[in-house]
Amino acid sequence: MKRAFNEYFDLSVGKNAKGEMVLREYKLQRQIRNSVKFKQQQTVKKLEELNLLDLIEKKPDEEKIRSAIQLGLLHEEDLEGCKTVNTSQAIYVKYLSSK
Repeated sequence: MKRAFNEYFDLSVGKNAKGEMVLREYKLQRQIRNSVKFKQQQTVKKLEELNLLDLIEKKPDEEKIRSAIQLGLLHEEDLEGCKTVNTSQAIYVKYLSSK
C-alpha cells in the first residue's frame, strides 16, 4: 500500500513533494525528509585548499562547516561536489473524528 500511496502523491503533487489527502474519516500525509552529508575526501581536500584546517577532524566536522557558512567564512559554492543528499518518504495516516 505504501508504494501505491507514494505513486499517487508522485502523480498528484510531484516526486519528493509533501502532500495530503482525505479518504472518508482518514487523512493520509506524505512527509519528505532530506539529509545532507559531506563527501569526506573531497571536503577535506577543499578545506585544506581554503586553509580552513580548523574545520577538519579526520572527517569533515559538519557542525563547524555549517557555522562557518553562517559566519560567512565559507560559502556553499566552495563545497560544490562535496555533499550528498538522501531523501526519504514517509506516509502518515490520521483518523479524523466526526463532529
